[in-house]
Amino acid sequence: MRWNALFDDLEAQLAEAEVLGRESEVSERARAELASIGMADRLRGSLGRSVGVHLVSGTDFLGTLSHAGAESLVIDEAAHQILIPYAAVSHYRGIGRYAVAEPSAVRRRLGLANALRSLARDRAPLTVLLAAGTAGEVRISGVIDRVGRDFLDLAVTPPGEARRASNVVDVATVPFGSLLALRSMRPGEL
Repeated sequence: MRWNALFDDLEAQLAEAEVLGRESEVSERARAELASIGMADRLRGSLGRSVGVHLVSGTDFLGTLSHAGAESLVIDEAAHQILIPYAAVSHYRGIGRYAVAEPSAVRRRLGLANALRSLARDRAPLTVLLAAGTAGEVRISGVIDRVGRDFLDLAVTPPGEARRASNVVDVATVPFGSLLALRSMRPGEL
C-alpha cells in the first residue's frame, strides 16, 4: 500500500512538471513573438482610434490615427492632418495592445520620402515643425518643392499664401533628421 502512495506521488510530480514545462514553453514563445512586433504594427492595430502623440520637442498632438506607414504616421485633427516621422516621437497615449502586420510588400517599402513626394506633387501648403535643439522647435510655412533621399526643399511663403514665385520668401533645405511633423489642411478643406 505504501508503494501505491509512492507511485501516485511520483505520477503527480511528473504531471505537474509536464504542465509547468508547457506553461514555460508557452511563456517563452509569447515573449519571442512580442519581441518581433514593431511600433508600426502596434500603431496599425490602433487605426481609427483617438491617440495622443508626444514629440521629443514637447509638442502634443491628439487626433484619429489614420495611417501607420513604414517610417511615419498620420493623425487627423478637425481641420488638419499631421504627418509625424516615428523618429520624432517621444511616446504615445491611447494605442491599443493589438498589432497588425502590413500585408503589402510594396507598402512596407514606402517610406517618409514617398509621403513627402506626394505632398510636393499636390503642392500642398503646410507648416513644418523642425527640431531646434534646446529651443524646442521652429515652425516654417510653405510648399515642398523637391524631395531628395534624405532632405526636402521647402519654398517658404507667408502663412496662408499660395506658392507663387512672388510669394516665395526663401527656400529652406531641411534634412529628414530634423523633421518633427508636417501639418497640412485636410483634403477638401483648402
